[in-house]
Amino acid sequence: MHRTPVNPWPWSLPLGYNQAEIVAGISRQLICAGQTAVDASGAPQHPADMRGQLGLALDNLQAVVEAAGMSLSNIVRLNVYATDVEAAMQNFDLLGLRFGPLGVAPPMTLLGVTRLALPPLLIELEATAAD
Repeated sequence: MHRTPVNPWPWSLPLGYNQAEIVAGISRQLICAGQTAVDASGAPQHPADMRGQLGLALDNLQAVVEAAGMSLSNIVRLNVYATDVEAAMQNFDLLGLRFGPLGVAPPMTLLGVTRLALPPLLIELEATAAD
């Protein structure tokens, strides 16, 4: 897989994402359901803790892509749904800590929502990966 960033404006780069990417040479595509801060039994974790929930949602997303024989570096699209956009933005450094060392900045959308599937959940990550 070859990724070519498309950034007609550079403002998104310090935030850790490209405006778009051209992805060529794909052999497989993985469409992930939204990953949240739940344990292996599906029970919500870290109530009222955006940072804890984002960290666990990233762990869960990583587990899904690894189960498909990929890594976070294969993510080519990330949608973030948050019940509190400001709190999500204050914790976006966690995304940089995970994706930055991999040298990828997947195109991303952050969307504020009134609630997620289970009331204690604050953030959900929906991704597409490819290799």
